[in-house]
Amino acid sequence: MTGLTPYLHFPGVARDALTFYQEVFGGGLVLHTFGDFGREDGPSDFIAHGMLSGRVELFAADGGPGDPPLELRGVMFSLLGTAEPAELETWFATLADGGSVIDPLQLRAWGDHDGTVTDRFGVTWLIGYQG
Repeated sequence: MTGLTPYLHFPGVARDALTFYQEVFGGGLVLHTFGDFGREDGPSDFIAHGMLSGRVELFAADGGPGDPPLELRGVMFSLLGTAEPAELETWFATLADGGSVIDPLQLRAWGDHDGTVTDRFGVTWLIGYQG
């Protein structure tokens, strides 16, 4: 790892979320279940630790007893310039499917494009590119 990697705790949907993010962003996906780690504090198929690697890196797990559910307020993940414009536009549209567009991806007065979308798992993304 070379930088900040978000680690998200989902309420029983970490597998779905990480699989969705791999479909959106590509990359490698490794999933370890509670059963793999010998954990007995939740369903054996819950994700104890999951890793998406590639241009977008995320860690995620399903919360165990006492872990608060994912609730992101006042934070967004910025993917400004992370890929070519056409790919960023595809990411935006795919993240919006089942989620909600907060601010459409569009040309701004300063000459760049950006937009904000909250995906179906409650994660907000700022996506954009120069020009």
